[in-house]
Amino acid sequence: QVQLVESGGGLVQAGGSLRLSCAASGRTFSFYSMGWFRQAPGKEREFVAQITWRGRPYYADSVKDRFTISRDDAKNTVYLQMNSLKPEDTAVYWCAAVRGVYAQFDSQKYDYWGQGTQVTVSS
Repeated sequence: QVQLVESGGGLVQAGGSLRLSCAASGRTFSFYSMGWFRQAPGKEREFVAQITWRGRPYYADSVKDRFTISRDDAKNTVYLQMNSLKPEDTAVYWCAAVRGVYAQFDSQKYDYWGQGTQVTVSS
Protein backbone atom coordinates (compact mmCIF):
# COMPACT_ATOMS: atom_id res chain seq x y z
CA GLN A 1 0.00 0.00 0.00
CA VAL A 2 1.28 3.44 -0.96
CA GLN A 3 -0.21 6.74 0.16
CA LEU A 4 0.56 9.86 -1.83
CA VAL A 5 0.21 13.48 -0.74
CA GLU A 6 0.73 16.32 -3.20
CA SER A 7 1.67 19.87 -2.31
CA GLY A 8 2.92 23.00 -3.99
CA GLY A 9 -0.03 24.02 -6.10
CA GLY A 10 -1.32 27.58 -6.20
CA LEU A 11 -1.90 30.66 -8.29
CA VAL A 12 0.85 32.01 -10.52
CA GLN A 13 1.05 34.44 -13.39
CA ALA A 14 1.81 33.26 -16.90
CA GLY A 15 5.53 32.80 -17.35
CA GLY A 16 6.01 31.95 -13.71
CA SER A 17 7.10 28.75 -12.00
CA LEU A 18 5.80 26.31 -9.44
CA ARG A 19 7.21 23.12 -8.00
CA LEU A 20 4.85 20.34 -7.06
CA SER A 21 5.88 17.71 -4.55
CA CYS A 22 4.42 14.30 -3.94
CA ALA A 23 5.36 12.56 -0.72
CA ALA A 24 4.86 8.82 -0.57
CA SER A 25 4.52 6.50 2.35
CA GLY A 26 5.90 3.00 2.38
CA ARG A 27 9.34 1.47 2.29
CA THR A 28 9.22 0.32 -1.33
CA PHE A 29 8.93 3.70 -3.01
CA SER A 30 12.06 3.08 -5.05
CA PHE A 31 10.33 0.17 -6.81
CA TYR A 32 7.56 2.40 -8.16
CA SER A 33 7.42 4.46 -11.30
CA MET A 34 5.77 7.80 -10.57
CA GLY A 35 3.56 9.84 -12.83
CA TRP A 36 1.94 13.24 -12.87
CA PHE A 37 -1.44 13.73 -14.49
CA ARG A 38 -3.73 16.72 -14.77
CA GLN A 39 -7.32 17.52 -15.54
CA ALA A 40 -8.60 20.90 -16.66
CA PRO A 41 -12.26 21.88 -16.34
CA GLY A 42 -14.32 20.22 -19.04
CA LYS A 43 -11.42 18.08 -20.23
CA GLU A 44 -10.28 14.54 -19.66
CA ARG A 45 -7.42 13.65 -17.38
CA GLU A 46 -4.15 13.67 -19.29
CA PHE A 47 -0.62 12.44 -18.83
CA VAL A 48 1.95 15.09 -17.93
CA ALA A 49 5.16 13.34 -16.96
CA GLN A 50 6.54 10.11 -15.59
CA ILE A 51 9.77 9.04 -13.99
CA THR A 52 10.49 5.34 -13.93
CA TRP A 53 11.82 3.50 -10.93
CA ARG A 54 15.18 3.66 -12.64
CA GLY A 55 14.94 7.43 -13.04
CA ARG A 56 14.14 7.77 -16.73
CA PRO A 57 11.78 10.68 -17.44
CA TYR A 58 9.01 10.94 -19.99
CA TYR A 59 6.97 14.03 -20.86
CA ALA A 60 3.86 14.97 -22.73
CA ASP A 61 4.67 17.08 -25.77
CA SER A 62 2.72 19.99 -24.30
CA VAL A 63 5.09 20.31 -21.33
CA LYS A 64 8.37 19.13 -22.78
CA ASP A 65 11.19 21.64 -22.25
CA ARG A 66 9.12 23.48 -19.61
CA PHE A 67 8.49 20.84 -16.93
CA THR A 68 11.01 18.63 -15.19
CA ILE A 69 10.17 15.54 -13.18
CA SER A 70 12.58 14.20 -10.60
CA ARG A 71 12.60 11.89 -7.62
CA ASP A 72 14.44 11.59 -4.34
CA ASP A 73 14.11 8.02 -3.15
CA ALA A 74 15.78 8.84 0.17
CA LYS A 75 12.89 11.22 0.87
CA ASN A 76 10.20 9.12 -0.83
CA THR A 77 9.29 12.18 -2.87
CA VAL A 78 8.73 12.99 -6.51
CA TYR A 79 8.79 16.53 -7.84
CA LEU A 80 7.41 18.35 -10.84
CA GLN A 81 9.21 21.60 -11.57
CA MET A 82 6.99 23.69 -13.83
CA ASN A 83 8.53 26.67 -15.61
CA SER A 84 7.19 29.08 -18.22
CA LEU A 85 3.67 28.32 -17.11
CA LYS A 86 0.80 29.07 -19.44
CA PRO A 87 -2.90 29.60 -18.74
CA GLU A 88 -3.58 26.29 -20.46
CA ASP A 89 -1.58 24.55 -17.72
CA THR A 90 -4.38 25.41 -15.30
CA ALA A 91 -5.70 22.13 -13.92
CA VAL A 92 -5.84 19.84 -10.94
CA TYR A 93 -2.60 17.89 -10.82
CA TRP A 94 -2.28 14.40 -9.35
CA CYS A 95 0.69 12.21 -8.71
CA ALA A 96 0.29 8.49 -9.12
CA ALA A 97 2.35 5.36 -8.59
CA VAL A 98 2.67 2.14 -10.52
CA ARG A 99 4.97 -0.66 -9.47
CA GLY A 100 7.99 -1.63 -11.48
CA VAL A 101 7.13 -0.71 -15.05
CA TYR A 102 8.85 1.39 -17.64
CA ALA A 103 7.03 3.93 -19.79
CA GLN A 104 3.39 4.15 -18.75
CA PHE A 105 1.16 6.95 -19.96
CA ASP A 106 -2.23 5.35 -19.28
CA SER A 107 -3.72 6.65 -16.04
CA GLN A 108 -5.79 3.50 -15.64
CA LYS A 109 -2.63 1.46 -15.19
CA TYR A 110 -1.60 3.37 -12.08
CA ASP A 111 -2.35 1.77 -8.74
CA TYR A 112 -2.18 4.62 -6.26
CA TRP A 113 -3.21 8.27 -6.45
CA GLY A 114 -2.87 11.37 -4.38
CA GLN A 115 -5.69 13.76 -3.59
CA GLY A 116 -4.69 16.31 -6.21
CA THR A 117 -3.50 19.90 -6.04
CA GLN A 118 -4.86 22.88 -7.94
CA VAL A 119 -2.61 24.87 -10.25
CA THR A 120 -4.01 28.09 -11.66
CA VAL A 121 -2.09 30.19 -14.16
CA SER A 122 -3.43 33.68 -14.79
CA SER A 123 -2.88 35.52 -18.04
